[in-house]
Amino acid sequence: MMLSKFRLTSLVVMTSMAGYALAPAPFELTTFALTAVGTGLVSAAANSINQYHEVPFDAQMSRTKNRVLVKGLLEPAHAIGFAAATSATGLGLLYFGVNPLTAALGAGNLFLYTSVYTPMKRMSILNTWLGSVVGAIPPLMGWVGCTGELDAGALVLGVILYSWQFPHFNALSWNLRPDYSRAGYRMMAVTDPALCRRVALRHTGIITGICLASPYLEVTNKWFALESLPLNIYFMYLAWEFYKKSDSGSSRKLFRFSLIHLPALMLLMLVNKKYLTSGDTQEQKDPTKAQDVSKLPEAKRISVLPRGPVVAAQETEELPGN
Repeated sequence: MMLSKFRLTSLVVMTSMAGYALAPAPFELTTFALTAVGTGLVSAAANSINQYHEVPFDAQMSRTKNRVLVKGLLEPAHAIGFAAATSATGLGLLYFGVNPLTAALGAGNLFLYTSVYTPMKRMSILNTWLGSVVGAIPPLMGWVGCTGELDAGALVLGVILYSWQFPHFNALSWNLRPDYSRAGYRMMAVTDPALCRRVALRHTGIITGICLASPYLEVTNKWFALESLPLNIYFMYLAWEFYKKSDSGSSRKLFRFSLIHLPALMLLMLVNKKYLTSGDTQEQKDPTKAQDVSKLPEAKRISVLPRGPVVAAQETEELPGN
Protein backbone atom coordinates (compact mmCIF):
# COMPACT_ATOMS: atom_id res chain seq x y z
CA MET A 1 0.00 0.00 0.00
CA MET A 2 2.79 2.44 0.93
CA LEU A 3 4.73 1.63 -2.24
CA SER A 4 1.73 2.58 -4.36
CA LYS A 5 1.32 6.07 -2.78
CA PHE A 6 -2.31 5.23 -2.11
CA ARG A 7 -3.69 8.79 -2.03
CA LEU A 8 -1.97 9.75 -5.28
CA THR A 9 -3.08 6.53 -6.96
CA SER A 10 -6.64 7.14 -5.74
CA LEU A 11 -6.62 10.56 -7.40
CA VAL A 12 -5.31 9.02 -10.63
CA VAL A 13 -8.07 6.40 -10.58
CA MET A 14 -10.69 9.06 -9.87
CA THR A 15 -9.67 11.08 -12.93
CA SER A 16 -9.69 7.99 -15.14
CA MET A 17 -13.19 7.14 -13.89
CA ALA A 18 -14.30 10.70 -14.63
CA GLY A 19 -12.92 10.38 -18.15
CA TYR A 20 -14.87 7.17 -18.70
CA ALA A 21 -18.10 8.57 -17.27
CA LEU A 22 -17.90 11.74 -19.37
CA ALA A 23 -17.26 9.95 -22.66
CA PRO A 24 -20.14 9.96 -25.20
CA ALA A 25 -20.59 6.21 -25.43
CA PRO A 26 -22.67 3.53 -23.67
CA PHE A 27 -21.64 2.89 -20.07
CA GLU A 28 -20.49 -0.70 -19.52
CA LEU A 29 -19.86 -1.54 -15.88
CA THR A 30 -17.34 -4.32 -16.57
CA THR A 31 -15.21 -2.18 -18.88
CA PHE A 32 -15.48 0.75 -16.46
CA ALA A 33 -14.24 -1.41 -13.58
CA LEU A 34 -11.40 -2.90 -15.64
CA THR A 35 -10.31 0.58 -16.74
CA ALA A 36 -10.25 1.82 -13.14
CA VAL A 37 -8.45 -1.23 -11.75
CA GLY A 38 -5.96 -1.39 -14.61
CA THR A 39 -5.16 2.31 -14.33
CA GLY A 40 -4.74 2.00 -10.56
CA LEU A 41 -2.34 -0.93 -10.87
CA VAL A 42 -0.20 0.87 -13.46
CA SER A 43 -0.12 3.96 -11.22
CA ALA A 44 0.91 1.81 -8.25
CA ALA A 45 3.75 0.34 -10.32
CA ALA A 46 4.96 3.79 -11.39
CA ASN A 47 4.97 5.07 -7.81
CA SER A 48 6.86 2.01 -6.59
CA ILE A 49 9.60 2.48 -9.19
CA ASN A 50 9.72 6.19 -8.39
CA GLN A 51 10.37 5.43 -4.71
CA TYR A 52 13.00 2.85 -5.64
CA HIS A 53 14.96 5.49 -7.57
CA GLU A 54 14.59 8.26 -5.00
CA VAL A 55 15.56 6.54 -1.74
CA PRO A 56 18.76 8.61 -1.17
CA PHE A 57 16.92 11.86 -1.89
CA ASP A 58 13.77 10.99 0.05
CA ALA A 59 15.99 10.42 3.08
CA GLN A 60 16.91 14.13 3.03
CA MET A 61 13.33 15.43 3.03
CA SER A 62 11.08 15.72 6.07
CA ARG A 63 8.02 14.86 3.97
CA THR A 64 9.45 11.59 2.63
CA LYS A 65 12.01 10.41 5.18
CA ASN A 66 9.55 7.91 6.68
CA ARG A 67 8.80 6.04 3.47
CA VAL A 68 9.15 2.28 3.74
CA LEU A 69 12.22 1.97 1.50
CA VAL A 70 14.00 4.85 3.24
CA LYS A 71 13.43 3.28 6.66
CA GLY A 72 14.45 -0.15 5.42
CA LEU A 73 11.08 -1.73 6.18
CA LEU A 74 11.13 -3.26 2.70
CA GLU A 75 14.03 -4.27 0.49
CA PRO A 76 14.51 -2.59 -2.93
CA ALA A 77 13.85 -5.98 -4.52
CA HIS A 78 10.36 -5.92 -3.01
CA ALA A 79 9.65 -2.61 -4.74
CA ILE A 80 10.82 -3.96 -8.10
CA GLY A 81 8.83 -7.17 -7.68
CA PHE A 82 5.72 -5.24 -6.68
CA ALA A 83 6.10 -2.90 -9.67
CA ALA A 84 6.60 -5.81 -12.08
CA ALA A 85 3.52 -7.63 -10.81
CA THR A 86 1.22 -4.60 -10.74
CA SER A 87 2.35 -3.22 -14.11
CA ALA A 88 1.99 -6.58 -15.86
CA THR A 89 -1.43 -7.19 -14.34
CA GLY A 90 -2.64 -3.64 -14.94
CA LEU A 91 -1.49 -3.46 -18.55
CA GLY A 92 -2.88 -6.94 -19.19
CA LEU A 93 -6.29 -5.90 -17.89
CA LEU A 94 -6.24 -2.75 -20.02
CA TYR A 95 -5.10 -4.55 -23.19
CA PHE A 96 -7.31 -7.64 -23.06
CA GLY A 97 -10.23 -6.31 -21.01
CA VAL A 98 -10.54 -2.75 -22.31
CA ASN A 99 -8.70 -1.99 -25.58
CA PRO A 100 -5.11 -1.75 -26.90
CA LEU A 101 -5.10 2.07 -27.11
CA THR A 102 -5.89 2.42 -23.40
CA ALA A 103 -3.11 -0.06 -22.61
CA ALA A 104 -0.70 1.89 -24.84
CA LEU A 105 -1.51 5.12 -23.00
CA GLY A 106 -0.91 3.34 -19.69
CA ALA A 107 2.41 1.88 -20.82
CA GLY A 108 3.53 5.23 -22.22
CA ASN A 109 2.64 7.01 -19.00
CA LEU A 110 4.47 4.40 -16.94
CA PHE A 111 7.61 4.96 -19.00
CA LEU A 112 7.24 8.75 -18.95
CA TYR A 113 6.86 8.90 -15.16
CA THR A 114 9.59 6.45 -14.21
CA SER A 115 12.21 6.98 -16.91
CA VAL A 116 11.85 10.63 -17.91
CA TYR A 117 10.03 12.64 -15.22
CA THR A 118 11.71 11.03 -12.19
CA PRO A 119 15.33 11.73 -13.26
CA MET A 120 14.40 15.14 -14.70
CA LYS A 121 13.33 16.35 -11.24
CA ARG A 122 17.01 16.80 -10.42
CA MET A 123 17.96 18.26 -13.80
CA SER A 124 15.50 20.95 -14.91
CA ILE A 125 12.40 22.86 -13.82
CA LEU A 126 10.81 21.45 -16.99
CA ASN A 127 10.03 18.44 -14.82
CA THR A 128 6.85 20.20 -13.66
CA TRP A 129 5.57 20.57 -17.22
CA LEU A 130 6.40 16.95 -17.94
CA GLY A 131 4.78 15.84 -14.70
CA SER A 132 1.64 17.70 -15.72
CA VAL A 133 1.50 15.67 -18.93
CA VAL A 134 1.73 12.52 -16.80
CA GLY A 135 -1.20 13.78 -14.72
CA ALA A 136 -3.28 14.56 -17.80
CA ILE A 137 -3.09 11.06 -19.31
CA PRO A 138 -5.27 9.05 -16.83
CA PRO A 139 -8.51 10.87 -17.80
CA LEU A 140 -7.62 10.23 -21.43
CA MET A 141 -7.26 6.54 -20.55
CA GLY A 142 -10.76 6.59 -19.07
CA TRP A 143 -12.20 8.32 -22.14
CA VAL A 144 -10.47 5.94 -24.56
CA GLY A 145 -11.50 3.00 -22.40
CA CYS A 146 -15.11 3.97 -23.07
CA THR A 147 -14.98 5.16 -26.70
CA GLY A 148 -11.89 3.43 -28.09
CA GLU A 149 -10.58 6.68 -29.57
CA LEU A 150 -9.13 10.09 -28.76
CA ASP A 151 -11.18 13.10 -29.84
CA ALA A 152 -11.78 16.75 -28.93
CA GLY A 153 -13.71 15.86 -25.79
CA ALA A 154 -10.83 13.81 -24.44
CA LEU A 155 -8.45 16.69 -25.06
CA VAL A 156 -10.70 19.10 -23.12
CA LEU A 157 -10.48 16.84 -20.11
CA GLY A 158 -6.74 16.39 -20.61
CA VAL A 159 -6.10 20.13 -20.79
CA ILE A 160 -8.06 20.72 -17.58
CA LEU A 161 -6.02 18.07 -15.74
CA TYR A 162 -2.78 19.35 -17.26
CA SER A 163 -3.40 22.94 -16.17
CA TRP A 164 -4.74 21.95 -12.75
CA GLN A 165 -1.36 20.40 -11.88
CA PHE A 166 0.36 23.81 -11.83
CA PRO A 167 -1.60 25.67 -9.13
CA HIS A 168 -1.88 22.40 -7.20
CA PHE A 169 1.78 21.44 -7.22
CA ASN A 170 3.29 24.94 -7.23
CA ALA A 171 1.31 25.80 -4.12
CA LEU A 172 2.33 22.51 -2.49
CA SER A 173 6.01 22.92 -3.32
CA TRP A 174 6.13 26.51 -2.04
CA ASN A 175 6.21 25.44 1.62
CA LEU A 176 8.54 22.53 0.86
CA ARG A 177 11.33 24.65 -0.63
CA PRO A 178 13.89 23.80 2.08
CA ASP A 179 13.24 20.08 1.56
CA TYR A 180 13.47 20.25 -2.23
CA SER A 181 16.58 22.40 -2.09
CA ARG A 182 18.31 20.04 0.35
CA ALA A 183 17.54 17.02 -1.84
CA GLY A 184 18.69 18.79 -5.00
CA TYR A 185 15.33 18.85 -6.79
CA ARG A 186 14.99 21.52 -9.48
CA MET A 187 11.54 22.85 -8.69
CA MET A 188 10.19 26.22 -9.78
CA ALA A 189 9.51 27.14 -6.16
CA VAL A 190 13.25 26.75 -5.47
CA THR A 191 14.93 28.00 -8.63
CA ASP A 192 12.48 30.69 -9.80
CA PRO A 193 9.84 31.61 -7.17
CA ALA A 194 8.36 34.42 -9.28
CA LEU A 195 7.83 32.06 -12.21
CA CYS A 196 6.26 29.54 -9.85
CA ARG A 197 3.58 32.03 -8.83
CA ARG A 198 3.00 33.35 -12.37
CA VAL A 199 2.55 29.88 -13.83
CA ALA A 200 0.06 28.91 -11.10
CA LEU A 201 -2.02 32.02 -11.85
CA ARG A 202 -1.79 31.56 -15.62
CA HIS A 203 -3.12 28.03 -15.55
CA THR A 204 -6.13 28.86 -13.38
CA GLY A 205 -7.04 31.24 -16.20
CA ILE A 206 -6.56 28.48 -18.78
CA ILE A 207 -8.86 26.19 -16.80
CA THR A 208 -11.53 28.90 -16.77
CA GLY A 209 -11.17 29.40 -20.52
CA ILE A 210 -11.41 25.71 -21.40
CA CYS A 211 -14.47 25.31 -19.17
CA LEU A 212 -16.17 28.18 -20.99
CA ALA A 213 -15.27 26.58 -24.33
CA SER A 214 -16.35 23.03 -23.45
CA PRO A 215 -20.00 23.44 -24.59
CA TYR A 216 -18.76 24.47 -28.03
CA LEU A 217 -16.47 21.44 -28.16
CA GLU A 218 -19.44 19.11 -27.62
CA VAL A 219 -18.34 17.92 -24.17
CA THR A 220 -20.83 19.63 -21.83
CA ASN A 221 -23.97 21.70 -22.13
CA LYS A 222 -23.91 25.47 -21.67
CA TRP A 223 -24.97 25.24 -18.03
CA PHE A 224 -21.55 23.85 -17.19
CA ALA A 225 -19.85 27.01 -18.43
CA LEU A 226 -22.07 29.05 -16.12
CA GLU A 227 -22.02 26.76 -13.09
CA SER A 228 -18.25 26.22 -13.15
CA LEU A 229 -17.55 29.95 -13.32
CA PRO A 230 -17.79 30.73 -9.55
CA LEU A 231 -15.56 27.74 -8.78
CA ASN A 232 -12.96 28.81 -11.32
CA ILE A 233 -13.10 32.49 -10.42
CA TYR A 234 -12.40 31.65 -6.78
CA PHE A 235 -9.54 29.39 -7.89
CA MET A 236 -8.11 32.32 -9.87
CA TYR A 237 -8.58 34.63 -6.89
CA LEU A 238 -6.58 32.32 -4.63
CA ALA A 239 -3.88 32.03 -7.28
CA TRP A 240 -3.81 35.83 -7.53
CA GLU A 241 -3.43 36.09 -3.75
CA PHE A 242 -0.56 33.60 -3.92
CA TYR A 243 1.01 35.61 -6.75
CA LYS A 244 0.80 38.88 -4.80
CA LYS A 245 1.60 37.74 -1.27
CA SER A 246 3.98 34.85 -1.97
CA ASP A 247 3.63 33.57 1.58
CA SER A 248 2.89 30.23 3.20
CA GLY A 249 -0.67 31.18 4.10
CA SER A 250 -1.75 32.02 0.55
CA SER A 251 0.02 28.97 -0.90
CA ARG A 252 -1.64 26.70 1.64
CA LYS A 253 -5.10 28.09 0.82
CA LEU A 254 -4.51 27.58 -2.89
CA PHE A 255 -3.30 24.02 -2.38
CA ARG A 256 -6.21 23.05 -0.14
CA PHE A 257 -8.78 24.51 -2.50
CA SER A 258 -7.20 22.68 -5.43
CA LEU A 259 -8.14 19.42 -3.68
CA ILE A 260 -11.77 20.56 -3.65
CA HIS A 261 -11.73 22.22 -7.06
CA LEU A 262 -10.90 19.16 -9.16
CA PRO A 263 -13.55 16.72 -7.88
CA ALA A 264 -16.15 19.51 -7.85
CA LEU A 265 -15.32 20.40 -11.45
CA MET A 266 -15.47 16.74 -12.52
CA LEU A 267 -18.87 16.39 -10.84
CA LEU A 268 -20.20 19.47 -12.62
CA MET A 269 -18.94 18.11 -15.94
CA LEU A 270 -20.69 14.81 -15.30
CA VAL A 271 -23.98 16.46 -14.31
CA ASN A 272 -23.83 18.66 -17.41
CA LYS A 273 -22.55 16.00 -19.79
CA LYS A 274 -23.51 16.82 -23.38
CA TYR A 275 -24.74 13.37 -24.28
CA LEU A 276 -26.61 11.70 -21.44
CA THR A 277 -27.51 8.61 -23.46
CA SER A 278 -25.86 6.64 -26.21
CA GLY A 279 -28.93 7.26 -28.38
CA ASP A 280 -28.46 11.03 -28.11
CA THR A 281 -24.80 10.63 -28.98
CA GLN A 282 -25.30 8.50 -32.06
CA GLU A 283 -28.11 10.58 -33.51
CA GLN A 284 -26.35 13.89 -33.01
CA LYS A 285 -22.76 12.90 -33.71
CA ASP A 286 -23.31 10.41 -36.57
CA PRO A 287 -26.07 11.40 -39.00
CA THR A 288 -25.42 8.25 -41.07
CA LYS A 289 -26.86 6.18 -38.22
CA ALA A 290 -30.20 8.00 -38.29
CA GLN A 291 -33.14 5.98 -39.55
CA ASP A 292 -33.63 5.89 -43.31
CA VAL A 293 -37.40 6.36 -43.51
CA SER A 294 -37.59 5.18 -47.13
CA LYS A 295 -36.37 1.70 -46.14
CA LEU A 296 -38.91 1.15 -43.35
CA PRO A 297 -42.18 -0.79 -43.75
CA GLU A 298 -45.10 1.50 -44.43
CA ALA A 299 -46.61 1.31 -40.95
CA LYS A 300 -43.28 2.02 -39.23
CA ARG A 301 -42.51 4.72 -41.79
CA ILE A 302 -45.60 6.58 -40.66
CA SER A 303 -44.67 6.24 -37.00
CA VAL A 304 -41.42 8.19 -37.41
CA LEU A 305 -42.97 11.08 -39.33
CA PRO A 306 -43.59 14.37 -37.48
CA ARG A 307 -46.96 14.23 -35.80
CA GLY A 308 -49.62 16.67 -36.89
CA PRO A 309 -53.22 16.84 -38.14
CA VAL A 310 -52.40 15.54 -41.63
CA VAL A 311 -50.17 12.70 -40.41
CA ALA A 312 -52.71 11.73 -37.76
CA ALA A 313 -55.35 11.43 -40.49
CA GLN A 314 -53.00 9.28 -42.59
CA GLU A 315 -52.36 7.01 -39.61
CA THR A 316 -56.11 6.50 -39.15
CA GLU A 317 -56.52 5.42 -42.77
CA GLU A 318 -53.34 3.35 -43.28
CA LEU A 319 -52.57 1.52 -40.04
CA PRO A 320 -53.82 -2.09 -39.94
CA GLY A 321 -57.05 -2.62 -38.05
CA ASN A 322 -58.55 0.81 -38.91
